[in-house]
Amino acid sequence: MIDRYTRPQMGSLWSEQKKFSTWLEIETVVCEEMEALGLCPKGTGSKIRDRARFNITRIKELELSIKHDVLAFITNVAEHLDDESRCFHFGLTSSDLLDTSQALLCKEACLLVESGLEELLSVLRDVAVKHRDTVMVGRTHGMHAEPITFGLKVLVWYEEVQRNLARMREARDTISTGKISGAVGTFSHLPVEVEERVCKRLELRPEPVATQVVQRDRYAALVSALALTATSLERFATELRHLQRTEVLEVEEGFTRGQQGSSSMPHKKNPIHCERICGLARVVRGNAVAAMENVPLWHERDISHSSVERVIVPDSFILVDYVLATFTQVMRELEIHPERMKENLEKSRDIIFSQCVLLELTKQGMRREEAYGLVQSLALQAGKSGKSFKDAVKQDQKVTALLDEAALENCFEISNLLRNVKRIYERVLGR
Repeated sequence: MIDRYTRPQMGSLWSEQKKFSTWLEIETVVCEEMEALGLCPKGTGSKIRDRARFNITRIKELELSIKHDVLAFITNVAEHLDDESRCFHFGLTSSDLLDTSQALLCKEACLLVESGLEELLSVLRDVAVKHRDTVMVGRTHGMHAEPITFGLKVLVWYEEVQRNLARMREARDTISTGKISGAVGTFSHLPVEVEERVCKRLELRPEPVATQVVQRDRYAALVSALALTATSLERFATELRHLQRTEVLEVEEGFTRGQQGSSSMPHKKNPIHCERICGLARVVRGNAVAAMENVPLWHERDISHSSVERVIVPDSFILVDYVLATFTQVMRELEIHPERMKENLEKSRDIIFSQCVLLELTKQGMRREEAYGLVQSLALQAGKSGKSFKDAVKQDQKVTALLDEAALENCFEISNLLRNVKRIYERVLGR
């Protein structure tokens, strides 16, 4: 992934240095556990831990001729060992090392994403609570519907992020398996106990049954969880982009001193962070498709998944980490305009109360079909004439024959429509 979208901690996790360090630790632990089981001479493990090292430049040099990165790594490490090199990578296949190391890196990366989601939850909760009673118009199909509150809108996001956090935790559990079972998963040259002991030390579970590789449905689930997280963030960012349009302007991204919005139009304050989130989410979703394409490997394994995962696994983690941090910052700095929300709500000229009138008429005995047609006609009439829906209703004889002044006024009381918001908050956040 390019540096522009890479945060330091997540980026370092997917560095060459971290990868080879993880490989070396796994190989060393295997040797130590082989020694503990009497499969290597005494002292082999400690010698390897003391002497084994690698040089990335040398590995790349060896790979040019060997054409195999794991063999280049093993060869480079062996250059620093004596007789104990006989036990290094003994009975293992490359995928034992690759899949076990990738599981460790993904597990660590999941924890970073989970931490980011927990931070976002804290920010969303604060905004939702602060704006519980900030009334705005709800929109369906892009049109004015009935009133909601801005806090309630954010509370919906809060609940969705909770689900994404649960999915990421499940994905971490799914991916946390190691494999030290050899060329086709049959433990043909090492006992099962080596895998069990190694995985226990690495805090992984042994893959219950493997081919040459851990099965790729695990990675499809992982990248899908990342893609769902990115897609949720895109949904929230898309909503904020709509609310920032000039003709709406109910919220705005924070705008820092010295920031400029356009190379040609000095007046512009563009929602660049939300737009960036939307763009990068598309990449992660595409990676989820690639992860699913990796599941149907040939027989006990082919290598078609390898090149794909070298791109999609680090890139998906790096991008989700980036968009998470970006959206969290957007929400922290978001400028919210309650007066503009009120102004936009009033532009509907009371049409948002149409269902209240409809239901009150049916309560008083009018057939629903007749009431619906009447209310729809009055709403359309108000829209064309420019007068308020409330005035149109009050002047209609069919309505006033059934509803007195008090009943009519009650139909247009906004608090009636929002009376259960507190209960919704209690369901999500507790009392």
